[in-house]
Amino acid sequence: MEFIAHNFVPLLFAGLLFFLLTGFPVAFSLAATGLTFGFIGIQAGLFHESLFQALPLRIFGIVQNETMLAIPFFTFMGLILERSGMAEDLLETIGQVFGPLRGGIALATIFVGALLAATTGVMAAAVISMGLISLPIMLRYGYNRSIVAGVITASGTLAQIIPPSLVLIVLADQLGVSVGDMYAGAMVPGLMLVSLFALFIILLAIVRPNWVPALPKEARIYREENGSGGYGSLLVILAIAVVSAFAWAHWHGRIVNPMIGRTGEAPSDEVITLSVTVASGVAFVIAIANKLLRLNLLSKLSERVVFVLLPPLVLIFLVLGTIFIGVATPTEGGALGASGAMIMAFSRRRLNYSLFRQALENTTILSCFVMFILIGATVFSFTFNAADGHLWVEHLFINLPGGRMSFLIMVNLLVFILGCFIDFFEIAFIVIPLLVGVAAKMNINLVWFGVMIGMNLQTSFLSPPFGFALFYLRSVAPRTDFVDRVTGKTLAGITTPQIYKGAVLFIVLQLIMVTTVLSFPELVTGRIDKQQTINLDSIHLTPEPENDRENNGTVLDAPPSGQEEESGKTGDSGNSEEEEDPMKAVMRSLEKDAEKK
Repeated sequence: MEFIAHNFVPLLFAGLLFFLLTGFPVAFSLAATGLTFGFIGIQAGLFHESLFQALPLRIFGIVQNETMLAIPFFTFMGLILERSGMAEDLLETIGQVFGPLRGGIALATIFVGALLAATTGVMAAAVISMGLISLPIMLRYGYNRSIVAGVITASGTLAQIIPPSLVLIVLADQLGVSVGDMYAGAMVPGLMLVSLFALFIILLAIVRPNWVPALPKEARIYREENGSGGYGSLLVILAIAVVSAFAWAHWHGRIVNPMIGRTGEAPSDEVITLSVTVASGVAFVIAIANKLLRLNLLSKLSERVVFVLLPPLVLIFLVLGTIFIGVATPTEGGALGASGAMIMAFSRRRLNYSLFRQALENTTILSCFVMFILIGATVFSFTFNAADGHLWVEHLFINLPGGRMSFLIMVNLLVFILGCFIDFFEIAFIVIPLLVGVAAKMNINLVWFGVMIGMNLQTSFLSPPFGFALFYLRSVAPRTDFVDRVTGKTLAGITTPQIYKGAVLFIVLQLIMVTTVLSFPELVTGRIDKQQTINLDSIHLTPEPENDRENNGTVLDAPPSGQEEESGKTGDSGNSEEEEDPMKAVMRSLEKDAEKK
């Protein structure tokens, strides 16, 4: 028992590893490890058995977490849009716009991947959708197979970092920061990564044009009667939309500030988001008027772009805009997005009972999966914190040579390796709670910390041989020769080494972006409020002794100095050095009440 007491935390991790290696589900492995070692800790005298009376309250509090309600809403929104054929329409339309350019189909895949990331929020859905749709098109017209695999897998992983991402919601909850701040912080790095992918394809089109050929003329289906592509009216409506965006950006503060009672300057993310929404709305109204009045001012390509591309774009920015302004919480924004997705599917006559039921079933499955993992992680962390495991982890990292930078490098390596083997939900619920206390003690901005981890997770999902995105593409990519259904020609399939080779190229690009975020924190922190984020779950009220009560009622004050509790999920690095679990604070209060009696 003495050996167990002195090495309890390492044995706890060893027990978790044992349960995981047995193939037991992760959620139940976490709960089983927590309960088993909780019993062992009681027998070893590490903590009192009455402490576990608070465990049901902790689990009930987790189930009541309103932030996690955003997950089923955003998942449902993404599934409705995906199953209603939005991905196919987007790839076809954007592919026609960029088709005449070398690398145009690859650029279309990247941009659609970014849009799918902002709507579906799930990497598997994005990779599989583009693997089924854009993969045959690029193979049909002679794209390099490694480039094809790299573009699809890398674009699909954008769902990890581009808001409204499920990864960012979970990370925000575990770090104890605002989801809105996490979205705002991830916006610029996410767009920079999309631009980096696009720049790589453009350079490749210059250096190796035969690897990324242009779409042949016979494949361009949206042509006018005179043979033109119809790009003139598309540029005109784009110019009108840009002018509308700049006009709104100029008047944004005068319009929005009185509505929400704000006196200061509006954040740049809010202005950009609503400006794009207004610009898209103006272009959509013009296209509707042209169609209803039969003005014939827009080409077939222009109308196709407006009616296919703008509705999901407006929905995305409308959801993000309401969150950034503060009109809606992330949960309410998710509900707005889910409602908008159903309206879009209904307007296209694609919303039926079968699609609705499939979306509900898959949303329920994913939500239950997340909730069970969260409950299991709560049981594990309960025992872990009761044994002062957070202090053990803190001492392990704080003593590293090199200080904060060494800690960040070690964390990135750890997350990168773990991301090759386990899903991001497990990483977020197991690893992040162990690291957040150390990050707070080192005065690391937790929003920046979360965005960096999200970017790193995106990189790890591409890493051979265990990258999840590679498995998803392998499941839908043809392994052997196949007959193309359009041309009737026999085309060669894609081998696994070709998929791995293509992924490595984009891993390098993503590592460049991770290094950039690590080196320039202002890319993240420059877009969030400077005010400190307060986690209400970390605030605890303790009753004053009888002799300190006022005559006219009971006064509740903050705990006395030296007894302040520090939650492992807050970003406040100025708390006391001793870090305690909230349940231990509850037990300490009960013990004090017993002593008074």
